Amino acid sequence: MKYLKQFLIILTISFAGEILKSIIPLPVPASIYGMVLMFAGLLCGFIRPDQVKEAGKFLIEIMPVMFIPAGVGLMSSYDMLRPILLPVSIITVLTIVTVMAATGHVSQFMIRRDMKKNEGKEFLKK
Repeated sequence: MKYLKQFLIILTISFAGEILKSIIPLPVPASIYGMVLMFAGLLCGFIRPDQVKEAGKFLIEIMPVMFIPAGVGLMSSYDMLRPILLPVSIITVLTIVTVMAATGHVSQFMIRRDMKKNEGKEFLKK
């Protein structure tokens, strides 16, 4: 029963995202609206993490299965993709490298900033 309640909370927020998508005339996917609503609910305390934790963990575990239809769709439309396969592959690799580099730099910046804050606190304790 706990899982059913947690899935119901997640589905309700997803449905609210769908409603926002139909109301707000922006080119933003409904799933993004839903994620923003979930984040805001968790941040403000309307939704506690323990209210959706197990269902969220389950959904993350089965996420790779959700990519199977997209992969099959790519394989079935290979004839249309063949002329642009090289440019798309290059763009994909460059995007992956760029995202990895940006994530690494931001992570290092955050770690160094936290270390500097902690050093100052330790100095004040002495």
